Amino acid sequence: MEFDRVVESYIPVEERIKNYQEFTQPLPESELKDQGARCMNCGIPFCHSGCPLGNLIPDFNDAVYQGKWEKAAKILHATNNFPEFTGRLCPAPCEEACVLGINENPVSIENIEKSIAETAWAKGWIKPEPPQTRTGKTVAVVGSGPAGLAAAQQLNRAGHQVTVFERDSKVGGLLRFGIPDFKLDKSVIDRRIEVLVAEGIEFKTNVEIGVDRDASSLRNQYDAVVLCGGAAVRRGLTIPGAQLNGVVQAMDFLKGNNKTVSGELNTPPISAKGKHVIVIGGGDTGSDCIGTSIRHGALSVSNFEIMPQGTPDRPAHQPWPFYPMRLKTSTSHKEGAERFFSISTKEFIGDAQGNLTGLKTVQVAWEQTNGRMELKEVPGTEKVWKADLVLLAMGFTGSETNIAQQLGVTLDSRTNVQASEEDYKTNVPGVFAAGDQRRGQSLIVWAISEGRQAAHYVDTYLMGSSSLPLKEAGDLPRV
Repeated sequence: MEFDRVVESYIPVEERIKNYQEFTQPLPESELKDQGARCMNCGIPFCHSGCPLGNLIPDFNDAVYQGKWEKAAKILHATNNFPEFTGRLCPAPCEEACVLGINENPVSIENIEKSIAETAWAKGWIKPEPPQTRTGKTVAVVGSGPAGLAAAQQLNRAGHQVTVFERDSKVGGLLRFGIPDFKLDKSVIDRRIEVLVAEGIEFKTNVEIGVDRDASSLRNQYDAVVLCGGAAVRRGLTIPGAQLNGVVQAMDFLKGNNKTVSGELNTPPISAKGKHVIVIGGGDTGSDCIGTSIRHGALSVSNFEIMPQGTPDRPAHQPWPFYPMRLKTSTSHKEGAERFFSISTKEFIGDAQGNLTGLKTVQVAWEQTNGRMELKEVPGTEKVWKADLVLLAMGFTGSETNIAQQLGVTLDSRTNVQASEEDYKTNVPGVFAAGDQRRGQSLIVWAISEGRQAAHYVDTYLMGSSSLPLKEAGDLPRV
């Protein structure tokens, strides 16, 4: 009640868009302690229910308030394998569920989490902890995104020999090739992978299971297989002109740029420099495309969202402590993009050589018809826009199917792997699934949670029981 909410500040726009470095300016320790002090004894801490990992938020907030940073790091790592990732990238559903948020601004939980993790790295508290004994069991994890990494570390801690297969050149999945460096410097991933390798996890890159190696061979070689390949099938626009040069999937654009920043490529294979760019999709991926295009030197950047513009306040039909669909304005939006809502693209326009020159849109409205919300075009609102580059950032529809087909694993109607949330088992004995490949496109915090949960049930399958923690309150380790 004595302190207001304070969050990290940012390097000014005109400076940060000159490079791909992280531009947040961490809070000083005194202000972090004040934020920890704002986390009062609220009786029932709803932040626990807001966090898919079940992070012990009041516990580490109090440790920060008392200046006991090493204790805070132990509490945080008890439920979260990679707080340096979530502290940068998570949309913080815990803050929306903060009890203080009923009538005040919530505690700056995400900033505290990031500061705990970075302090732990700086102080050398994060060290390899290989298991004291090995079980003789082997596990193959397919995919090295946050779900795969979390599952691998947990299973390795249980004493199993874990091998992680990654089809790209480096480990990290979308963390490495989808998230721009200005949001997550790749050295943050590298230092964590060094710890995982030192703990005994084996990583095999440039190996695409299902293509370079038949997936069924994994089931024959390993005692268990965990599918963590993500939801990689991108949503497209099946409208006239979709084949034109200049209509590009967002992940192709972002991946090429990330490889250029890391030195794997000399120049971005898809550049926004000197172009009028339109990003279709108002989520995090669209925001990442905006920030990257501005750093390329785009002439203009516009952002189209088919949904109506949200409000900065919590909508009445999404009361506390539920996660509300507010208007989200990212740091990239503030760097120079113009946003347009309730707009739908009808056609891409090109020249005789097949190059994109523009697109045609129409305003839309959501109307209730026979109890269902339907999208209706608003007559007389068609408009033609100049565009040299359109980036499709409309999300993902499901997972790729070749691995499941080779293993005989059942898929749902969205091509996600069918695996029970009760034990993460597929219909094939010894084959499990976690993360976006199981639940569909979701958040990094859910991916880590799913990887941890799946590891518990894989360990139980291999050994008959497991001491690996689950996120239910009764199973959470107390530090």
